[in-house]
Amino acid sequence: MSPAFPIPVRPVIQPPPMVEEVLDDAERTALKTRIKALMKQQDAVLVAHYYTSADLQDLAEETGGCVSDSLEMARFGHAHPAKTLIVAGVKFMGETAKILNPEKRVIMPDLAAECSLDLACPADEFAAFCDAHPDRLSVVYANTSAAVKARADWVVTSGIAAKIVKYLHQQGHKLLWAPDRHLGDYVQRITGADMLLWQGSCVVHEAFKADALKKLRAEHPNAAVLVHPESPEAVIALADVVGSTTQLIEAVRTLPNPEFIVATDNGIFHKMHAAAPGKILLEAPTAGEGATCVSCAHCPWMAMNGLRKLAAVLENGGNEIHIEEGIRARAAVSIQKMLDFAAAEKAGQIQLGD
Repeated sequence: MSPAFPIPVRPVIQPPPMVEEVLDDAERTALKTRIKALMKQQDAVLVAHYYTSADLQDLAEETGGCVSDSLEMARFGHAHPAKTLIVAGVKFMGETAKILNPEKRVIMPDLAAECSLDLACPADEFAAFCDAHPDRLSVVYANTSAAVKARADWVVTSGIAAKIVKYLHQQGHKLLWAPDRHLGDYVQRITGADMLLWQGSCVVHEAFKADALKKLRAEHPNAAVLVHPESPEAVIALADVVGSTTQLIEAVRTLPNPEFIVATDNGIFHKMHAAAPGKILLEAPTAGEGATCVSCAHCPWMAMNGLRKLAAVLENGGNEIHIEEGIRARAAVSIQKMLDFAAAEKAGQIQLGD
């Protein structure tokens, strides 16, 4: 079926150069000591994404914060009594935290930490996409701006996307999906839903190569292949487990395999090693035929987060997330639908069937 509204294939977003923070033990200790004191003074809690540095993940847990996926980061911040939320991740995560916690100060180490999926889906173009298909509900991935979430009917994360799309499909709805074409294609294939897909992609997951993955798997026959569904279809087809960041960490913890080949951002290895210290973790290959890797196995925007920047923002102020109230309120509605669905499904109030 050809959509009436043209959906161009998006050019790959060019990320910034990879610059990862390098600290010696003395500076790391000094920075953590300063940050902890400043956090206490400002009644702040740190929530960090799995893809950020080990230093930030460790600091979050040492100070009673949270290391998780973007949705749980926001939910944790909402439940925590701290007046200031520090979000170590990329900008849409800070915005999601602010959407769910409008009364709190939300700051980030670097507001320039973007996301290729967010950048590939401008709000005005997404609105035109929706306007061209008024007969369809719009479902957007969490990796989008507050303005896109405000225009959408539903927001989903990778962990719950297929369940919500299946539910909407069973209700007879036709859908628009944005922005990740690989996740959208995966959800469409397993649900059978009628979906028009926005053509964005993640610069990290887009780079994984199926042919090279086959070769690596042959070299490690006892390894399980774990794939995030933002990856291309040919890579997903080789997976033993397809899932969200949280689901992939759980797979490393629970599966008996001694080795795992992991097709997602390698920042997740820190949490995987903590969950299963005896397991061997291998990066899924980004090299091979057709490789045009611009961000191989690690997000350069995530790498913008670091202890030095965190200390600076706590000492000097700035880097606060602000969202116009009308946009925030509308975005909160689409996010709340997901939260309500998750609660109802967990309570057995929604039956999806086979």
